[in-house]
Amino acid sequence: MGLLDGKVAFITGAARGQGRSHAQRLAQEGAAIIAVDVADRVSQHEGYPPATAADLKETVKLVEKNGGRIVAGTADVRDSEALGQVLGQGVAEFGGRLDVVVANAGVVSWGRFWEMSDEQWKSMIDVNLTGVWRTLKAAVPHMLAAGNGGSIITISSVAGLKSLPGQAHYSAAKHGVVGLTKSAAIELGEYGIRVNSIHPWGVSTVMATEDTHMGELLSAHPNYGMSYASALPGLPLAEPDDISDAVVYLASELSRAVTGTQLTVDMGATKM
Repeated sequence: MGLLDGKVAFITGAARGQGRSHAQRLAQEGAAIIAVDVADRVSQHEGYPPATAADLKETVKLVEKNGGRIVAGTADVRDSEALGQVLGQGVAEFGGRLDVVVANAGVVSWGRFWEMSDEQWKSMIDVNLTGVWRTLKAAVPHMLAAGNGGSIITISSVAGLKSLPGQAHYSAAKHGVVGLTKSAAIELGEYGIRVNSIHPWGVSTVMATEDTHMGELLSAHPNYGMSYASALPGLPLAEPDDISDAVVYLASELSRAVTGTQLTVDMGATKM
């Protein structure tokens, strides 16, 4: 028996990294998966290679390999119509219910705030904050129509609790996700829908390990490095599975009394 048998979960940014891990883990616990990813470059400012359509197909393959059910499609979280189309298709495929939402899609770029272009700032807020709002906006009506309660999980960051140099736009967006999460928890509580945020630190994904812009900026401003410490120097990066453990907890009845909270999976970084 899985912790999520009979449930349906919607995951954004599912082509690789944390999103792929969440899809696999929730499927292993018995959930049917609706997965979306932009599968393309979001803007010119990211210093790492983008996810691809082939990556999203690999997520589908990995979920199905272990007997899981999945509907996947390409959608940008900046595009409400595209999100709604894939989500609607998945909900119909899986019997008209939606129980779990993992708003995971996000991007990272670097720079000092006064040196950023308007477009760099805007693309970050559009994806990492407004994209979360669009995800919840698309999902909640399906959850309400099903009438089964459920769990919404937003993936914020340590930067949603502790502002970071070189990432003012990212910190602003991730702090905004916390405010959205708390308001949503209050508004959805009467329907039995819990809403919580998870706050990872560095995670071993392409976004963290192949971002050339991060190294360039921290090398140019070595004093910024003090803000990027953790209490577990022997664990420089978490694995995607570490974050998925938290997702499974918040998605399941193990956390039935938890809503409106900020769950840190951060190697103590918010305490440094």
